[in-house]
Amino acid sequence: MNGTDLPFAPLKLKRDEERRLRAGHLWVYSNEVDTAATPLSGFEPGQPVEILAHNGRVLGTGYVNPRSLICARLLSRDPQHPVSRSLLVHRLKVALALRESIYDKPYYRLAFGDSDFLPGLIVDRYGDVLVAQLTTAGMERMKAEVVAALEKVVKPRAILLRNDSPIRAMEGLENYVEPALGAVPEAVELEENGVRFLAPLLSGQKTGWFYDHRENRARLMRYVRGRRVLNLFSYLGGWGVQAVVAGASEVVCVDASAGALERLVENAALNGVAERVTVRAGDAFDVLRSLREAREKFDVVVLDPPAFIKRKKDMAQGVQAYRRLNQMAMQVLAPDGLLVSASSSFHLPRETLLQAMLQASRHLERGMQVLEQGHQAPDHPVHPAIPETAYLKAFFARVLPA
Repeated sequence: MNGTDLPFAPLKLKRDEERRLRAGHLWVYSNEVDTAATPLSGFEPGQPVEILAHNGRVLGTGYVNPRSLICARLLSRDPQHPVSRSLLVHRLKVALALRESIYDKPYYRLAFGDSDFLPGLIVDRYGDVLVAQLTTAGMERMKAEVVAALEKVVKPRAILLRNDSPIRAMEGLENYVEPALGAVPEAVELEENGVRFLAPLLSGQKTGWFYDHRENRARLMRYVRGRRVLNLFSYLGGWGVQAVVAGASEVVCVDASAGALERLVENAALNGVAERVTVRAGDAFDVLRSLREAREKFDVVVLDPPAFIKRKKDMAQGVQAYRRLNQMAMQVLAPDGLLVSASSSFHLPRETLLQAMLQASRHLERGMQVLEQGHQAPDHPVHPAIPETAYLKAFFARVLPA
C-alpha cells in the first residue's frame, strides 16, 4: 500500500535539477520539474511518484503536490523499498531507537519530519498517547498507513491527529483535529528534566508541549538557585516551573493566555512549588514596560517568544522586535543578571539574534558576556542538507554594568 490504488507515476526533472537530491535534500520545487515530459497538472495532490532524473535514472520514490511550491518530497532512494506502510514502520522504528537510546522515559518528539526522513510527519509522544501532525498532502493521503504504522511500532492506547497547522494551507489542505485511535484525554502528564507537567492536547498550542527546549531548560537550572526569575512567553511553565524546582526564590511567569497560566499554576502545584510562582496575564511588551516603571528587578530573565519572523519579508521588522524585546528585558535585569534569549525563527540567523542582544546592551551602556549557546534537543535532529531543520537557537548571556 502507498496511500492509493494507483501505481507510482513518473515525475521527471529538468536537466541537472537532481543535484540537490543527490546532495541529500528531500524536496523538489515546481520549477525543477520537466513539465513537458510530466505536466504537474496531470497529478493529484499527494499522489505517489517515482522521481526521475532527466536521463530517466530513478532517484527514488515519494509524493507530489502540484498545488505547492515544494511540489514533491522524496521518501526513499532505495528501489527495493519504495513508499509503503512497511517503509513507514521501518522509519518509525529507526526514529524510536534514537529516542529510546537517549531518554529513559517515553516523553519526546518521536518523529521530526524531514530530519527523520518522514517529510510531512510530526509525532510527539506522551507515554502511551501520541499526537501527530500531517502537514503535507502526501502524508494526508497516507493517513491510514501512518496510523497503522504508529500502532505497530509504539502500540499506544490513543492517537490524536492535530492537523491544524498553518502549513497545511500551503498544501491546499483543510484543518481539523480528530482522534485516530482510542479515547484521547484532554490533558496528559509528562516529565522533563525530572519535573512533572500536565499538557493539554485538544486545546493547547500545536501538539501540546514544546520538547525542543528540553536541553536549554536543563541548562537554566544551574543559574537560578536563590535568584528571582522572570519568564516571558511562559506557556505552561516549562522554563518557570523548572526554575523554581531548581531552587529559584521566586518566578514571575507572563503569558498572553490566561488559560495557559491556569495550567501553569496547576503544574507548579503538581511539583509542590506553587507558593513561589506568580503569574501575570498580558502582552509581554506591555508587562515589561509596567515592570520597568515599577522599578522591578530580576536576577534572571527568560525570553522564549513565538517566531517573530515567519517569512523572509518579515526580516527587518522581526529583527527590530527581537532587539526591542531584549532591550526591555535588560531594563528589568539586575546589574549582574542573566538573560536567556531564544528564537524559533528559522529565518533569523543565530549571529543576528546575538547582534540584536549586543545592540540592546550597548544602547543601555551595559556589557555582555555569552556564557552558553543552546539549540534544539536531540529528539529534533538536524538534517545537514536541509537548513530549515536547524531552527532553534538560544543564548545565555551575563549582562553587566557599563
